[in-house]
Amino acid sequence: MALKPLAFTSASLLALMLAGTAHAQSAAAPQDEEANDIIVTGVRASIVGALNVRKESTQIVDSIVAEDVGKLPDNNVVEALQRVTGIQVTNRTGGEAAAISIRGLPDALTTLNGRNIFTAAGQAFALQDVSANLVKRVDVFKTRSADQIETGLAGQVNVETRRPFDFDGFAISGLARGIYNEQADSYNPNVALLVSDRWETGIGDIGLLVNGSYSRTKYRDQTVTAGAFVPFATMDPATGTGLTPFQRIFPAGRDPITGQFVVAPALGAWDPGLDRGLPTATGSTMLVNGVETPYYLSRDAVFSSDLYGERERPSFNVALQWAPNSSSVYTAEVFYAGFRGETFNSLQFSFVDFWDNPQAPTLYDGTNIVKSRVANNVYGFNSGDFTKTSTDSFVYALNGKWDLGDRGKIVGDIAYQTSKVKTSFIAMRTDRVASQITTDFNAGGGIPSYHFSDDSLLNDTGIWNVAQLYDNANRDKGSAITGTLDGYYTWDEGFLRQIKAGIRIDQRKASTAVRTQDAGAPLAATTLAGLGEGAAFTNSDFYQGRADVPTSWTLANGYWLHDNADTVRGLYGLRTSDQLSLQRVFDIDESTIAAYVQADGELSIFGRPLKLQAGVRYVTVDTDYNFFDRYNGGAQTRVSSGSDRFLPSFTARYEIFDNLRLRFNYGETLRRPNFSDINPNYSLTGDLTNVGYGSGTAGTATLKPTHSKNFDAAIEWYFERNSAITLTGFRREINGLVVPLTVMEFIPNNGIVAGATNNFAITRPVNASNGVLKGLELGLTYFPSYLPGPLDGLGFVGSVTVLDSKQNIPQTDAAGNVTGQATSSFFGVSDLSYNATLAYDNGPIGARLSYIWRKEFLANNEARLFANPIGVWRNPEKSLDFQLTWNVNDRLGVTFDAVNLTKSKQQTYYKFEDVGGPEQYNLGTTLLARTFALGVRYTFK
Repeated sequence: MALKPLAFTSASLLALMLAGTAHAQSAAAPQDEEANDIIVTGVRASIVGALNVRKESTQIVDSIVAEDVGKLPDNNVVEALQRVTGIQVTNRTGGEAAAISIRGLPDALTTLNGRNIFTAAGQAFALQDVSANLVKRVDVFKTRSADQIETGLAGQVNVETRRPFDFDGFAISGLARGIYNEQADSYNPNVALLVSDRWETGIGDIGLLVNGSYSRTKYRDQTVTAGAFVPFATMDPATGTGLTPFQRIFPAGRDPITGQFVVAPALGAWDPGLDRGLPTATGSTMLVNGVETPYYLSRDAVFSSDLYGERERPSFNVALQWAPNSSSVYTAEVFYAGFRGETFNSLQFSFVDFWDNPQAPTLYDGTNIVKSRVANNVYGFNSGDFTKTSTDSFVYALNGKWDLGDRGKIVGDIAYQTSKVKTSFIAMRTDRVASQITTDFNAGGGIPSYHFSDDSLLNDTGIWNVAQLYDNANRDKGSAITGTLDGYYTWDEGFLRQIKAGIRIDQRKASTAVRTQDAGAPLAATTLAGLGEGAAFTNSDFYQGRADVPTSWTLANGYWLHDNADTVRGLYGLRTSDQLSLQRVFDIDESTIAAYVQADGELSIFGRPLKLQAGVRYVTVDTDYNFFDRYNGGAQTRVSSGSDRFLPSFTARYEIFDNLRLRFNYGETLRRPNFSDINPNYSLTGDLTNVGYGSGTAGTATLKPTHSKNFDAAIEWYFERNSAITLTGFRREINGLVVPLTVMEFIPNNGIVAGATNNFAITRPVNASNGVLKGLELGLTYFPSYLPGPLDGLGFVGSVTVLDSKQNIPQTDAAGNVTGQATSSFFGVSDLSYNATLAYDNGPIGARLSYIWRKEFLANNEARLFANPIGVWRNPEKSLDFQLTWNVNDRLGVTFDAVNLTKSKQQTYYKFEDVGGPEQYNLGTTLLARTFALGVRYTFK
């Protein structure tokens, strides 16, 4: 590890971060967006602005603020948020940071100017689709009050866009950046333009703002993976087993009546998918045909993925504001976020599980785990997978604010939004039998090495037989109309300082439709060469010399497949475009009504102010579902469900001294089920690993919301005007967590071609777990006031987050009966993470050097098909980034950015409790892109 956590802990204590202000819907209402605007002109003002907002807010709020118009300090919103205390980035592939968790939880409520937004049929919004160029500030609320929307156990991320009344008059700002992606060797544009003006007219002040942004990214992700564990006979199998040397031992299965293992030659008495996997000690045995038999554990495959991707993000917002008098403001605005993406995954896959002419393997010392081996006459395939996606999301809103004299205000808001995602996928496999493959499953650093007896044959189109075709598409749509009405009234004296109340009514619709058609082989056998010109694609320089694996192979060209889809379908006798249609999967209609009342008070304790806020929010939800079973002729199932709950909240803020304060917050929040999790239709995969059954997923229509009781306590010391240390302790008591349970099911007439079977291990989500997440956040912002000359403006922002989580996981038998309980960490929770930013702002120069690190964590559980530990863990993740701005003058600036300077990787391995680890149980390694950006920015206001 380049930088150990303790090396930064004393200085790092991470980021209160990168600047912001509390949103009007969350803290005390008089802290309106107009009152909280912070005019920033550089790195230092941006960071200190956030500090001041936390200091004055009732809730615990951390923020980032654009240094200037169009200058959020990162390539996208997610990358900017990674330096906020308690936030962890969970996905860095695709040339960008693409997802976040807050204090280890992934389900933050995303709002745009205080309005809940979503993508298509999902409950969340793809935050990375919000252009950083459009953002004024981003607020992260970690505590909740009654006047906030009730969902999102992790917290709330509110994105504020600009409006014309943010400026005194005419303003224009433009930027143009070129971003070089080293791994893809691509140059990518990022441009934006904002124009705003306001006028005094006979009917009051009128302002109009138009802000647009466009970015394009071409990227390349390269991954090498050692496959899952399965058992094999030793080189000298016991007599009576029916095994030959180094033969793979397939599971015997169990008698459906007695539950006992079936006794048959060469079949082993073992259950795939055990939490800890099979024992790995030297000499471990299992029953094979009734005989105690030692076994090896080796991988079933090795494979390489070379994914080429391109995405475009057009976006804009338009805002019209009218202030007919000094006591009212009306705002009409439109926001659009678009996404256009295509990926071509060049997959080279080889099994290493055949036992023809076996050769003795090399084992890890003291284990039965195979480190390296030779396999002969092995089956392998290449697969050209092409995916095309488009997303269009619109938000139309009208907002009015009316002052009630000097004491109060009424705010009304109505919004309508639509979102649609369309995806198509086509993939063709080509296969062959290779004479030999030599594999070291961990040749160093968790990366496997493998080579065939003749790697040059990987590029011979004449030996690759055209095999299976996969052709599917889906369409997700969502819409909502939402109205809110809030009002408050304040007093300057006495205990009661404010009463606030409001109501929110939301009508949400969502639907999904899909189509699928697969084929096992073309009507007439042919090779890749026989498909004609343009049908083959050959990659090069795979993994850039960072692994001892083949660097080039030939397969079906994904771009050609997409452009000639009907021709390809004709080769397989499948329906063509004019005969294809999508089948409905589900339609959902959901109505939500929420109302709240909240009071603020103030006392004097020992002559110091104690500010109190208490409230309760009542929410009722009614949902109607229509499900359509595509494996049963579209048979329709109707389900209705409803829930209601009171959610109390309480906050206290006590100022021990002017620069030292305590906070306490209690609040309750909900996590509603994802619509996909309540869809009972199957998604199936055949028996690709020859264990006797396939796998699949399905939803549970009766899922209930997850409920959390949240406790936060903080102490904050603002020891200088621009500096502070904060310490926050928190605890989340979560009931009704959704966890997966797996049941064996018989599903005939399923249309599965690859690995055809009628038996499937179906995994469904259920509210069967409770858990506790607790931790500490320590943050430091320090800009010394005593540094001389050129060092003036040097500062540090850093934070450390320590987490501990535990939840119960039900254990079941093959019929789905709960047989016991295990405990596990929450998925995605790193016990320790930190970030450290050295900032500099002096004269025309502004700069940041940032380092982010998070400890290893449980990412997900694998399908229960193999003999390895069930958990898939991520190695520690880190990124070193640099940002530089040179302000040529007050209007013109030149920027330079570098991301992932140390060329870090993303790695996974198998582990459950004390079994597993990155050395002997390594899984996949993905190279992460390093990017460099050079840009210019012009601002006049």
